[in-house]
Amino acid sequence: MQEQCKHIVQVLLIEDDPMVQEVNRMFIERVNGYKVIGTAGNGQDGLRMIEELKPDLIFLDVFMPSFDGISTLKEIRARNLPVDVIVVTAAKETETLRAMMRNGAVDYIIKPFKLERVRRTLERYRDRYETLTDDHTVTQEQLDRILQMGDEIRTDSTVNDGSSLLEQSLGQSVIRDKNIIESSSPAEMFISTEELPKGLNPVTLKQVLAVMADKGGKLSAEETAEGVGIARVTARRYLEYLSKIGYVYLEVNYGGVGRPINRYVLHSRPK
Repeated sequence: MQEQCKHIVQVLLIEDDPMVQEVNRMFIERVNGYKVIGTAGNGQDGLRMIEELKPDLIFLDVFMPSFDGISTLKEIRARNLPVDVIVVTAAKETETLRAMMRNGAVDYIIKPFKLERVRRTLERYRDRYETLTDDHTVTQEQLDRILQMGDEIRTDSTVNDGSSLLEQSLGQSVIRDKNIIESSSPAEMFISTEELPKGLNPVTLKQVLAVMADKGGKLSAEETAEGVGIARVTARRYLEYLSKIGYVYLEVNYGGVGRPINRYVLHSRPK
């Protein structure tokens, strides 16, 4: 049973890739105390939605048409909009990191990343949010704890190799992790090797997700097997695992004559 949160953090996603939007939504809403209230495909729409929806937190990409992430964050600060920003992007350049940090991003997460990395950030942010949302004065001890929490988030912005973004932004290489498989597929961002059951391969799991995303998000085990190039029984194992963790759900299609077709559908809002 999940612990009841005093406040729900309302999140706006600003990301131009629809599949990445959906993957971000799926993961964020699996963390207790969070709700995605809107998505925007570019910075201009994002700014408009910030003023309309008044979210507490923004998940912001960098590379977008019609106002990129850096310009969007600068405009958020120029307008003095009361919202926090977590940057989630494939941008690795130190200049981009510095620009986001200077403009007040509370965290900077580089794709691809592990699920636990984002969960830790969201849980720490939620704790800080709840403390500051309560209508009371704070003591120096409480303030020190909140500020230290922010420092922990920033210095814990590791690229999975133990070094912090603050250290790496001084000119060192930003990505050096050899344990993460680099890919541009948005379905791959939250796959953690440590979380897989015995017998499942992270590379194959990513291929299954990528094929599902490419084919419209609804496939049978046979269709998935054909798309990935694996046996049907193997494809079913991966699909059943994805169903168990809430990424897909089973849809039974009763078509014409014969046995019904079971298709697995990417879940927009996993339980």
